[in-house]
Amino acid sequence: MNIAVLGAGAWGTALAIALSRRHPVSLWTRDPSLVQSLLSQRENIRYLPTHRLPEAISVQPSLTAALADAELVIVGTASAGLAPTVERVLEVTNSLPLIWLCKGFIAAATAPEARPLLPHERVRAAQPNAPIGVLSGPSFAQEVASGLPVALTLASDDLVFAKRVASELSGGHLRVYASDDLVGVELGGALKNVMAIAAGIGDGLNLGMNARAALVTRGLAEMVRLGVAMGGRAETFMGLTGMGDLILTTTGHLSRNRQVGLAIAGGATLDQAIAQLGHVAEGVASAKASLSLARHFGVEMPITEAVNAILFAGANPASAVQQLLARDVRIESGSALT
Repeated sequence: MNIAVLGAGAWGTALAIALSRRHPVSLWTRDPSLVQSLLSQRENIRYLPTHRLPEAISVQPSLTAALADAELVIVGTASAGLAPTVERVLEVTNSLPLIWLCKGFIAAATAPEARPLLPHERVRAAQPNAPIGVLSGPSFAQEVASGLPVALTLASDDLVFAKRVASELSGGHLRVYASDDLVGVELGGALKNVMAIAAGIGDGLNLGMNARAALVTRGLAEMVRLGVAMGGRAETFMGLTGMGDLILTTTGHLSRNRQVGLAIAGGATLDQAIAQLGHVAEGVASAKASLSLARHFGVEMPITEAVNAILFAGANPASAVQQLLARDVRIESGSALT
């Protein structure tokens, strides 16, 4: 299968490397200087250093050239770049199957004050006919580029398409499962980043592993509550794109969002934390969007509220933790829905 990967950040580049072991891949980015660096160095020194691009990857300075022989388009931009990239693709062709990798939310195109959209809502509005889907799951770019094992989920509103493409992409150290729960898969990917910021704050405050386990568990409960309210399936959040990605990003030292939380707990401002990171941390924007969705759908999300208070309202991290601990005692059920 000829694959076009659009976006040469760390994750787009890593997936291109992984897929090129079995498929011809065209890699495109809108940044001309990055294109020239990729062509001359055969390495993404800016975003994924030390991982050489295999010969099966053709770096394309032109989007039209990248799409010329493609049978599948993978958009590897951050959430903010998804809609503009899809629009550029549709200027060239409106018939290619398209999937994306971002884990976040998108503002409504015509009404910015409306509730945040899940990526598939925005993409489907722009592309009503061709198959679309999201590829998500617990996946650090460095490990994927190194050829270490990884399992992902491809979700689409067309399960036949999801199964076919999952089968095509699977191979070697990469295993892909199929799902038709777009809402659950996309929410899992976005919300776990918010919980990763919370986990980083907790770890930065030296609250201990007991506290982290409690945060991960109650964070998952928040994710499920919002997911079910928006039409997702609770069981999706027990899989790779929910619990799996949540565990990885709240505990792994490579997690960008956890690093943001650690920096803030150490006294950095949000701007300083982002500057230190040098990459996009989707959880920052997702925190605000998640709280907006929680209020829109009438869902209680106290951890998400605390993260927003710390990031955007100047709340003291230690005080925010104490407020969470002081909440009224509840009954816990095994469903993770309470």
